[in-house]
Amino acid sequence: MKADVFDLSGKVVGKVDLPKVFSEAVRQDVIRRAVIATASIRQPYGTDPMAGKRSSAHYHGYRRHRWTMMNKEMARMPRIHGKVSPNLMWKARIVPQAKGGRQAHPPKVEKVWQESINKKERKLATRSAIAATAVRDLVVNRGHRIDNIKQLPIVVLDNMQEMKKSKELVSFLTAIGLEQELKKLKERKIRAGRGKARGRKYKRKVGPLLVITEDKGIGKAAKNLNINVCRAENLSAAYLAPGGMPGRLAIYTQSALKKIGD
Repeated sequence: MKADVFDLSGKVVGKVDLPKVFSEAVRQDVIRRAVIATASIRQPYGTDPMAGKRSSAHYHGYRRHRWTMMNKEMARMPRIHGKVSPNLMWKARIVPQAKGGRQAHPPKVEKVWQESINKKERKLATRSAIAATAVRDLVVNRGHRIDNIKQLPIVVLDNMQEMKKSKELVSFLTAIGLEQELKKLKERKIRAGRGKARGRKYKRKVGPLLVITEDKGIGKAAKNLNINVCRAENLSAAYLAPGGMPGRLAIYTQSALKKIGD
């Protein structure tokens, strides 16, 4: 299985053999599991263990005593009594059903939010996600506009890594037929809900992924275009299948393709 190699002007300058990983079966279930596992970054939270328990209220269960609660026609709960304000006398506290009492089942910091996944399963998900970048139907289903792209995956010469300006990257992507994809990346819509007031007012589409071996300026060039850059050794299902949906449009450099094969 071969792929065309483009130069920075968008011309085909040769062909390259694709690694065996591109022949891997696409396992969407494994990919989704890996993405969920890596996306579990929720910070543990919990309540104060003493919340609702800081009270002098207590329960007297014995009979024939001045402060007994037996045969008084009241629920047997810890109550405030003794030398206190009349407004607080016999008020229930501490128990969950009482005003000012503790929470019945509060969130606890010891809860484990992290999802786990086996190493071999995670590696299988990464290989499967890499293979999905060469399947045209999956890339189209993700919403990428590749009508002018004849073959996937897209492979470029290594000098793409030396780009330092966004306009250079835009001219290259336009030359290889991704003009409609760039227009899509400029579109944004206002988020529904409270997220508008929390620093994430706008939502934008996920753009292509540039897979490189060394960042010589390309990271800065792609920063403002909503295009992600990833080293070949750092590839994961989360990069290649955002949201657990395989088929992200990926652009590989020759050296990155060789490193993936190794």
